[in-house]
Amino acid sequence: MGYDFYLDKCLLPVAPSKLSLKINNANKTLTLINEGEINILKKAELTDIEFECEIPQTKYPYAIYKSGFLGASYFLGYFEQLKTGRKPFQFIVCRQMPNGKKLFNTNIKVSMEDYKITEDAKEGVDLKVKIKLKQYQEYGTKIVNVSLASSKPKASIQQPRPDSTAQPKPIGIGSEVIVNGRLHRDSYGNGPGQTRTNYRGKINFINKKGSHPYHVTTPSGGWLGWVTADSVKGV
Repeated sequence: MGYDFYLDKCLLPVAPSKLSLKINNANKTLTLINEGEINILKKAELTDIEFECEIPQTKYPYAIYKSGFLGASYFLGYFEQLKTGRKPFQFIVCRQMPNGKKLFNTNIKVSMEDYKITEDAKEGVDLKVKIKLKQYQEYGTKIVNVSLASSKPKASIQQPRPDSTAQPKPIGIGSEVIVNGRLHRDSYGNGPGQTRTNYRGKINFINKKGSHPYHVTTPSGGWLGWVTADSVKGV
């Protein structure tokens, strides 16, 4: 079975042998005087992700690179940028059977918590990097206006004004987008299919050479089809 691991736009050359995703618990248990123990159910906490990857110092036939061999210094620099940049990024795992059949994908917005670089004589000149990620949850603030003119105070929520000068959000692999257009079988416009209107999905493949360069999936990773650049808008 084949695995492709992406940290933002960086494809790991060798897929880790083991991946751990821990969905943390936020439930609270209380003991009542007469009713015994009860469990208060709450929304799950952020997911923790751990894996260890091999970073080759020389070219191996089993290692995969998008544009030719890259040394360990490139990947170590990329990991450092993800940590020091203090910005969330997409963690993507694509899975497929040996016969090419696509399986489910993992696509989570995360932060780089920490990573550990190990050099071991048993590995020769190659490196081992243990990486810990944590799910990132978007958040924001709202302005509340309280009116005291009447006998009972009334609160209203003031929505933030849209920034008319804001530039369009760049679209890459893992980006969340709003789709308005027709889906196609391939990136060259063949096999037109269903039309989506104001549909919120994600991008999992990009082919800039095609007339329909973006491949859209459902929020959970289910494949939909290729669309034109005008049909998607980053969110």
